[in-house]
Amino acid sequence: QVQLVESGGGLVQPGGSLRLSCAASVSIPSLYILGWYRQFPGRQRELVATVTYGQSTNYADSVKGRFTISRDNAENTVYLQMNSLNTEDTAVYYCNAKKITGTVTYWGQGTQVTVSS
Repeated sequence: QVQLVESGGGLVQPGGSLRLSCAASVSIPSLYILGWYRQFPGRQRELVATVTYGQSTNYADSVKGRFTISRDNAENTVYLQMNSLNTEDTAVYYCNAKKITGTVTYWGQGTQVTVSS
């Protein structure tokens, strides 16, 4: 069983930055893709970004050029650097670890990000 613990959420003004971290309780095998998702009130969880063990990344169009995902395989941690935040980025952000076969998925508990002046 893998436990994922997010940190780094909070309140930030428009145009500001935040860095989210997600630490896994055990070593994450290379067959797992790590990612960040977010959920707006009343809506389904949506993809923000993913990163493979080999550091290949994928981003939602809405965050391209503003967010950067990275992965430290030695520390079993995934990060999400969020720059140029706007009010539309306000959501609960979830860390995810998913086996490339899609057969196993783990979620963190979520961390609130609020962008407001």
